Parts: sequence; structure tokens; C-alpha cells
Amino acid sequence: MPGGGMVSPPPGRWTTDPPDVDLPAEWDPASGPPRPIVWAALTASQAESAWLGLNEWVEKLRYDRLIPAAVIPPFWHRHQVLVEHLTALWTHYRAAYDDQQHGSAPFGFTRDLDEWKNRMRETVAQVGCRIDSCRPEQILRWPGEPEPDPASYPPPVNLANRYDDIITLILWDVRRRHLIEQQAIADAAQQADLERGE
Repeated sequence: MPGGGMVSPPPGRWTTDPPDVDLPAEWDPASGPPRPIVWAALTASQAESAWLGLNEWVEKLRYDRLIPAAVIPPFWHRHQVLVEHLTALWTHYRAAYDDQQHGSAPFGFTRDLDEWKNRMRETVAQVGCRIDSCRPEQILRWPGEPEPDPASYPPPVNLANRYDDIITLILWDVRRRHLIEQQAIADAAQQADLERGE
């Protein structure tokens, strides 16, 4: 919109050209010592593992800790800010319950969970994600920022079936990351050819 306006950001907001990461290709985020997950740095295979692991953990968390939809809405996966908050909590949980951790660490997690829930309530209200609705993220475009490409948006949300929706989104994100990786490989090969003078 000219002069700035509210627009939904393109899905590329999650990653551009993925930087090198020191995680194995078949990395399982729920194994090994807890470490931060940087979504923008994950390969397609790593992202698929992270999505599936996070989704499974969120399902368990909301039942075990009786967390309402005002804190974790069913379509949390449609909002990167909610994904980041949940990912941070997941990492914190794994660190607190790690075999090498001291016995009082779970108490610290439980205490921090209360603070996290308050922060999530505010964020969920801000993004407008509810039990039966999910509006696209609205970000104010800065002057001179290019119009987003509508073709790069994720598939429309499926409000009738949350489980189908997250699988659709994961498949879309994995495919998008594969395309970025393929382009990076093609660009590197082209650059190598140029350097060889071919």
C-alpha cells in the first residue's frame, strides 16, 4: 500500500539464504543436549524435525499444564512470533529436565512458565489468534520497502481442522526451504564455473 500500510509479510520472513549451521542433516531437536533453535538457520530436514518435535511437545504441554487457548491458540504455528516464544520455552523445558541438571531446575521452569504465560497472553491478543479464527500477521511496511509477492504466501489457513493445517504448513515450509537450498547450490555451482572461466 502506498505511503505505508498494514500488510502481511511474505513467508520469506522465516529465512532468506540459510547460513551454515553446525547441526547434522538428520538432527533431532529432542535428542542431545538442549541448544537454541534458530529457525532462519535450519535446513529443510532440520526444520521438519523441529516442527514435528515442537508440535508434539506443545500438545503435551497444553494438556499437562492446563494451558488455555488464550495462551496457546490452536493455530500458533501460523505466527512466527508465537513459534519463537514456544521454541524458547521448549528449549528451556529440555534444559530444566535434562539428566545432567540439578534437582531444583524443574521448579525454576515452573516458575518461569507463569511469567511466560502472561507474555504469551499479550502476544496472542496482539496477533489476533483465537480458538476459531486466525488472522494474518499485520506488519507496518516501512517507507521504500517493496510490496510482498502474493505468490510467496503460505497456503490459506484451514480453520476446520487444525491438524491438517499444521501438516500443510510444515510441508509448505519444508518445500520452501528445499527450493532455497537448491538455489544456493545452483548459485554456488555457477560461481565455481565463473571462477574456473567456464
